[in-house]
Amino acid sequence: MTAPARGGREARPNRLTPYRFVLAFGVVSMLGDFVYEGGRSIVGPYLATLGASATLVGLVTGAGEAVALVLRLWTGPASDRTGRHWALAIWGYAITMVSVPFMAVAQTVAPASILVITERFGKAVRSPARDTMLAHASVDIGRGRAFAIHEAMDQSGALVGPLLVAAMVAVSGYRLGFAVLAVPGLLAMAAVLRLRAAVPQPAAYEHGAGAAAKAMSVGGRFPARFWLYSAFTALTMTGFATFAVLAYHLQARHVISAPWIPVTYAAAMGAAALGALGAGIAYDRIGLRGMAVLPPLAAVVPFLSFSTTPVLVWIGALIWGVAMGVHESTMRAAVTDLVPASRRGAGYGTFTAVYGLAWLAGAAVIAALYSSSVGAAETFVVAVQAVALAAFVPLWRR
Repeated sequence: MTAPARGGREARPNRLTPYRFVLAFGVVSMLGDFVYEGGRSIVGPYLATLGASATLVGLVTGAGEAVALVLRLWTGPASDRTGRHWALAIWGYAITMVSVPFMAVAQTVAPASILVITERFGKAVRSPARDTMLAHASVDIGRGRAFAIHEAMDQSGALVGPLLVAAMVAVSGYRLGFAVLAVPGLLAMAAVLRLRAAVPQPAAYEHGAGAAAKAMSVGGRFPARFWLYSAFTALTMTGFATFAVLAYHLQARHVISAPWIPVTYAAAMGAAALGALGAGIAYDRIGLRGMAVLPPLAAVVPFLSFSTTPVLVWIGALIWGVAMGVHESTMRAAVTDLVPASRRGAGYGTFTAVYGLAWLAGAAVIAALYSSSVGAAETFVVAVQAVALAAFVPLWRR
């Protein structure tokens, strides 16, 4: 079956089943994560070698996350309004795949910081469109399962990328670690372009070929439950440090040697993949109640990750990764179910804007408190997560 394309032309049919589409997009995201998570694994210590303070690292990385999330207030509705999901996804990947390898030629803090934020801008451009296409394919698979499979494959790239970067850092330093990521970046672009050719109209998976265009015009408001979920997630992220701040601690306090810092991040990403799979299964069975584990997990991270004992640091990295995996998989599955189908891009954008602003504020506060007192940072995190747990009660009851 085919659907009318824009301009009256007949669109080519999809050549992959929904399940194979999710797997194929997982490969694209795996290669993408290979690049940008490989780069992010050393951003904190790299900025430190260029003369950045802990507070500046927290601000830059927090601003990067805010750009990646807050700008989706515009890119999400644009995805809904134009229906150009593939164009936005491809451009977003291209921006990221160029920005990360160029970190290798940054000589001072300013250009390096700009590239960190530019890479995150690419994520803002592509993510709502990508998630909307995955949501179409998830209708027959299960929301939690589809997004969990995609997230697990995504995180497998985040596992391997930092390991390659670690090897390059051990051989020749941070610059080679960034430069080598140009290779998987090219592979990611080839993969997403090939997938675009194989699945030109992902909306047909959910709406059927004839109804896909009609479904684009239907509106609807976000329900109260969506806003409750957004508030809870914002609170958990306010008390959740970026990994760059944790890695800065490892570099500044000489807890582990530089080549092992990205390996620690790789371990966190492996834990995130497992956390995503578990969270996806739990979501399909018990809904949002599985999110109750997030505040306790986040509360123990600083006590472990800001330690000077390597074993505790490793455990903290694993717990940090599990929490991120739960966030990343359940977050997208829940928003898919909580907002009208025709406003999913806007739903992803709105939700992640709230999420991003909270993470920006939290990352900056945690980094500033860390600079003066580790105990103060730990106290802040515990207090915020206690409030988040209380905010979860209305979601549990509903």
